Amino acid sequence: MTDDTGNVIEGGVFFAGVVQGRDIVVTLPPEIPPALAGLPRASPSFTGRARELAVLLDLLGRDAANPVLVGAVGGLGGIGKTELATQAARQAVASGRFPGGVLFVDMLGYDPEPLNRLTAGRALGGFLRAMGVPDDHVPAATEDRSRLFRSLLAACAERGRRVLVVIDNVSDRRQVLPLLATDGATATIVTSREALAGLDARQLHLEPLPRDEAVDLLRRALALRHAGDTRIDDDPDAAVALTGLCAGLPLALQIVAALLAEHPARPVAAMVGDLSDVTTRLDEIAHPGRAVAAAFDLSYHRLAPDVARAFRLLSVNPGPDLSTPAAAALTDSSADAARRGLEVLARAHLVDPGAVYGRWRMHDLVRLHASRHGEREAVADGRDLAFTRLLDHYLGTARAANAHLDAKVADPAAHGFPDRATALDRLDAEYLNLVAATHAAAPGHAAVARDLPLALWDFLLLRRHFGDWVGLAGVAVTAARTLGDRRAEARASTDLGIAHAELGHFEEALDALRAAERIYRGIGDLGGAGIALNNLGNVLRYLRRFDEVVATTEAALEIARRAGDRRAEALALISLGLGLAEVRRFADAVEAHRRGERIYHGLGDRRGRAIALTNLGIALQEVGRPAEAVDAHEEAIALFRAVDERHGEASAYNNLGLALRDADRVGDAITAHETAIGMFRDLGDREGEGRGYDNLGLALQAAGRFTEAVVAHRRDLAICRETGDRYGEGVALTNLGLALAGGGDLAEAADHHRAAVAVFREIGDEHGERSALDNLEEALSGGGDG
Repeated sequence: MTDDTGNVIEGGVFFAGVVQGRDIVVTLPPEIPPALAGLPRASPSFTGRARELAVLLDLLGRDAANPVLVGAVGGLGGIGKTELATQAARQAVASGRFPGGVLFVDMLGYDPEPLNRLTAGRALGGFLRAMGVPDDHVPAATEDRSRLFRSLLAACAERGRRVLVVIDNVSDRRQVLPLLATDGATATIVTSREALAGLDARQLHLEPLPRDEAVDLLRRALALRHAGDTRIDDDPDAAVALTGLCAGLPLALQIVAALLAEHPARPVAAMVGDLSDVTTRLDEIAHPGRAVAAAFDLSYHRLAPDVARAFRLLSVNPGPDLSTPAAAALTDSSADAARRGLEVLARAHLVDPGAVYGRWRMHDLVRLHASRHGEREAVADGRDLAFTRLLDHYLGTARAANAHLDAKVADPAAHGFPDRATALDRLDAEYLNLVAATHAAAPGHAAVARDLPLALWDFLLLRRHFGDWVGLAGVAVTAARTLGDRRAEARASTDLGIAHAELGHFEEALDALRAAERIYRGIGDLGGAGIALNNLGNVLRYLRRFDEVVATTEAALEIARRAGDRRAEALALISLGLGLAEVRRFADAVEAHRRGERIYHGLGDRRGRAIALTNLGIALQEVGRPAEAVDAHEEAIALFRAVDERHGEASAYNNLGLALRDADRVGDAITAHETAIGMFRDLGDREGEGRGYDNLGLALQAAGRFTEAVVAHRRDLAICRETGDRYGEGVALTNLGLALAGGGDLAEAADHHRAAVAVFREIGDEHGERSALDNLEEALSGGGDG
């Protein structure tokens, strides 16, 4: 007898034994539904995040041979973590990668009511029921639920019905670990405000939206609510300002879009005005059911008391970021304790690590949130004392670091920083904080507002932060007056004059330097008066009042000698040498620069010596000694490089090119000018770049490469016009005319010489006008203009 009875049951996933036999009817559990309905609604106004979305989709698309099975999306509350996870899940399922569907759960990890937060066990119970497990088969213990859940996911994957699991709003690892599959195939997306670094997961941190993407989000959100709403495109400047006030936070942008949609006649500029007051901005960014402040509070209220205090005090810092030592000063704690607190805040995404290790930054709206709580707890936190400690920290940092830049300091390492490179790195990193601290100190901390800009003198000059220097020196002048400190007022006025001069504000520079000289003389400080006079002479040179330059710097030199101030004497000699060269007393200029260089050499001042040498090289060229000039410039370049004076090095390369051309080393001259141009461009010095192009053009002319020379001179001319340098414009027109004539285009050359004549006549430069007229006559006599 043959037993041909057989049953095959397939197509399902079973959670218990199945009895098979002839004529037995078995009711199978339902198949796992493709649970798309469980995902949150995807926002139609979603925009940007292309890179982050691509990372998630790549993760979800990995095959079994190269899996990355868990993606952890982290970031600040309101940054768009859930939206990104939802968009990625929908696209992944639509592509067919997860035929078994999606399981989604919101863990409510930051709900203010702890009982509302899902435990892993509760979440697993929901997942098991969604997968068809009857209530009476759902185990009671979390561990048992986890084992069953993982078994079901593995069975789905084996049968080609891979499931995607999305676990949203997780507060810590304990909430999520039992929910993670172990089959090597199931993919999971986890979102959290915490940095879940303990997970074996690809970490994806969300930053605020860039400006263009933020504007696009506003545009899409308004168009979604009212077709034809063009307010964003009608006032693009206001739209950009609005995204800035929202600091690129998607939640804030969605809320302001909803507020604008409620009032279709409300201009975007009016919304900008409503958000401009920092004290009420968080109140304004609120809509029924949604508020930025409420989102931040969910994270804030989870902090331990000492970390919450640190969070509140961080908002005291007026700059864009801060270092761990600055945080230690704020919180009156050790650097290690401050670091540990900052790391907790970073895990909660209430602060972010900065561009380099040991620096931290805070989202603009989070800063307002911290400040609001900080004002409420100001007395308990000691907020005023914290600000004082921070200012003292910044002033001490500036003084210690600047010691390495001040040639008068004998042992700079004794002030705190081991070497010049470390000191410069700290000043570069802290610069924006130091500027902000100076302005923030002005209302109630006049001594810091006076001293901090003075401590930064050498750094501001080295890094050529002249625009900021004007503002800082102005604050220092006012603070010194408030304190009745006449000497500091004179010093700050001198700094103000130098900064104005470097920006081309020559009349303002003269006013400030003359005020400084009067104050110095009034308090009997002839040395200070000599320094002010020396700088006054430099400004007069910019104004091409050369006879006054010589007289003024000779007076400064006499004062320095009488005072026995060798450094001031060297400085005056250099300024005098520049003035003597302008009145064509080149031999006297050579002698003045040599004497200045010898003094600086004796003082061990490499930067001062480099300045003297490059100016000496210029004077040597004028007396027909180009080989000696080349040597002087090359030595200056080496010294500038040794003290990290990039701008001085660029200028010395430019001057070296001139000397090399005079020495008939035209190829080397071209290389030197090209090097100078690249350095000036990197430094953002448009005027220096223009001078480099002018000198490059002259070298190219000397090489007979007139077409290339025309290009170089045209670039110089464009820069001179851009920067408003009328004298430079006249020189560029003249040299462009010469290059055109050298290439045979006499008619256009004549046009440029005529333009040069007009410029020099307008600015009163008789020498330049005569030279331009001679060049014009030569171009015309060549037959180019009849």
